[in-house]
This record gives sequence, structure tokens and C-alpha cells, in this order.
Amino acid sequence: MFNKDKSRIISFRNRNVESYVIPSSVTSIGDRAFNDCSSLSEIVIPASVTNIGDFAFCSCRSLCKIVIPASVTSIGDHAFSSCSSLSEIVIPASVTSIGDDAFHDCSSLSEIVIPSSVTSIGDSAFWGCSSLSEIVIPSSVTSIGDSAFSDCHSLSKIVIPSSVTSIGKGAFWGCDSLSEIVIPASVTNIGDDAFWDCDSLSEIVIPYSVTSIGDCAFSGCHSLSKIVIPSSVTSIGNSAFSCCSSLFDIVIPSSVTSIGRGAFNCCRSLSKIVIPSSVTSIGFGAFRNCNFPNDLEQELISRFGDIIF
Repeated sequence: MFNKDKSRIISFRNRNVESYVIPSSVTSIGDRAFNDCSSLSEIVIPASVTNIGDFAFCSCRSLCKIVIPASVTSIGDHAFSSCSSLSEIVIPASVTSIGDDAFHDCSSLSEIVIPSSVTSIGDSAFWGCSSLSEIVIPSSVTSIGDSAFSDCHSLSKIVIPSSVTSIGKGAFWGCDSLSEIVIPASVTNIGDDAFWDCDSLSEIVIPYSVTSIGDCAFSGCHSLSKIVIPSSVTSIGNSAFSCCSSLFDIVIPSSVTSIGRGAFNCCRSLSKIVIPSSVTSIGFGAFRNCNFPNDLEQELISRFGDIIF
């Protein structure tokens, strides 16, 4: 169970224990220390612990509450992944990073406060936290990892602080209750799949700091009826707005030089669009299954060829 100096839990062998108090001599909870202790419902972590290792409590499916002491500075990758009964957790102000998949698939987690000490949220950190309805990202956070909040089905509102410069790939993929989001002027890039299938998102303002909209960034946002693309954007990615079936009007700014393949595919309510002369490249099927009047369709075919339809 312990290494020689008794300061680190390496492996907890009693997988059937329901409650455990970690001795105050322990300073580190090692990788996979309590991994798959499926009966463990209660654990006390002493103030001597400074590190929670990778997979430390992964698949502790009966664990419903945990208090992380103020001595802990980092939460490892997959540390609480698949703790499906975990509904409450307190992250202290000593923690500076939340690892990749740290709370992945904690489906009962309904509320969490990220302290202002945290600077990074890892890839897939909260993926599948389907009961999480609200989260506040502090202004200390500079990066939101890929798929950080994917499939958080109950998440309805989120404010991204002005410290964040990039929204990672798939960051909010499948957040189908997300109806309101504020993107600050610090963000320069909206990653691929960032808001894919955010069904409840009806309006979004992209700040002037953003230069590119990634592939499938807003694909499947069926309620999205209005979007403002700023003049800072130079490229619209493949399938960026595909299947945005409520989108009826959009203006492409003169800064844009390329529109990716399938960019507005299946935007069935889209009946008008202004494409500036700056656009020199439009990908295959960019406007397939849109509802353009014949004269507009013929104009665009004369400029870009019929492959765009």
C-alpha cells in the first residue's frame, strides 16, 4: 500500500472498502492508487497531501462527495474520471491546473467552482458531466482544452473570461442546452467542432479578435438564427455552419478570402447572402441544400461554378 517512507499511497488493495481515512503522514496519492475501488463512498484526504496522481480515483463509482484540502496544487489526468455518483466536490484555491479527463464522465456532478488559482483546464476535463448546469471560469484561466466541456447536456450558460485566447477543438461539443455564451475580445481562434450540436444556441457574437472559424465550429446548431462574422475573420472552415437550419441571413465580411467545403450545407432557411469580391475560393457543396432564389444562385454559379451547390 505505501512506499518505504510511508508518504505515498501507491495502491490501495482493499477494493471493497466503503470508507477510508488517509493517514496524515501521506503527502502524495499516487497514480491509480484507488482506481476502480467501486465500493468506496467516502474518503478523507488529509492536509498533508499536495498531489493527486493520474487515475487516482478513476471509476470509484460509489464516491459521492470529496473535499480536496488546500495543500493540493494539482489534480492529475483522469483523477476522478468515471466517478458516476460524484455530485459535489470542492477544489481549493491552491490548485493551479485541472488535468486532462480529470472529471470525465462524472455524470452526477451538478455544480463545481473553479478557483481563481487555476490557469488551465485540460482536454476533456469535464466531458460527459451531463448534470453540470452552470460553471464559472475564473479570469486566471488562459486555456480551455479540447473537448473540455463536451456533452455537458445541462449546461445552459457560460461566460468565457477575457484571459482566454483560444477555444479548443470540441470544447463545447454536444452542449445541447447551451443557450447563451459570451466570447471575449481576447479570443483569436475558435477551434474545430467547438460548438458542434449546441442545439439551443440561437445567437452568438464573434469578437473582432477572431481571425479563423474552425471546421464544423457551429455545425448542427439548429436554433442559430443570427451570427455576426467580424471583419477580422479571414477564413471560414469546412462545414463551419452546416445544418444550422434556422440561419436565414448572413453577411460575409470583405476580410474573408476562403469559404470551406460544406460551410453552409443544409442551412435550409438561408435565402440570402452577401459574398464580397475578396472571396477567391469556395469549397465543394458550400451552399448545398440552401434556399437561395434562382437569381442569386445563378449569380454565385457564374462567379464560383456550380460545385458550390
